[in-house]
Amino acid sequence: MELIAKRSRQTTDTRQAGLVMAALQLAAQRSPADITTADLARAVGITQGAVFRHFANKEAIWLAVLDWTTDTLLARLQSAAAGHGDPPLQPLHALQAIFAAHVDFVMQHPGVPRVIFQELQHAQDTALKARVRDLMQQYRMLVMGLLQRAQMQNLLLPGTDLPSAVVLFLGAVQGLVMQALVSGQVQTMAAQAPGVFTIYLQGIARTAPPNLKSTP
Repeated sequence: MELIAKRSRQTTDTRQAGLVMAALQLAAQRSPADITTADLARAVGITQGAVFRHFANKEAIWLAVLDWTTDTLLARLQSAAAGHGDPPLQPLHALQAIFAAHVDFVMQHPGVPRVIFQELQHAQDTALKARVRDLMQQYRMLVMGLLQRAQMQNLLLPGTDLPSAVVLFLGAVQGLVMQALVSGQVQTMAAQAPGVFTIYLQGIARTAPPNLKSTP
């Protein structure tokens, strides 16, 4: 009985993961608001009724999408900030690594910002908005930590407003994403990101850190 339960659990986890990926792939092609559970069922090759054996409703699917986004994106950003060498990355290099990792993530999963922007259009507070707020709060804390390190190492211009620098960092990434979605050419972000980050850095850094990469 325990083995059967374990297999059933694995099957449910696998199917839920498949539905999350299907939702993201469909969101990359059209408005998330227009995606139905029938669309998701067709995408993974199950009946519409089977979808509801794995998720209570469509909102639960989008919540799972945002949970996956939070876990995956933050893991990538934290890994990028940490680097892979010893000593750890200088904080301004780590900021650039985060910027590049976020751009790369969006190029791989363009459905993610479509889901987020779609939800933020709603005036009322929702569970989905709460997930987005949680993601952004953790993201802000990561960037703030690096900026504080940079400030302690005397790498920033005197008087740099750290909360504003965090807002500008996130806004730079979001601006790139929004323009790429509007143009329908998400891959152009790769070419535009280095210049945008360089301009950001010029506004906060005493001098450009050595060996700053020119490409994400």
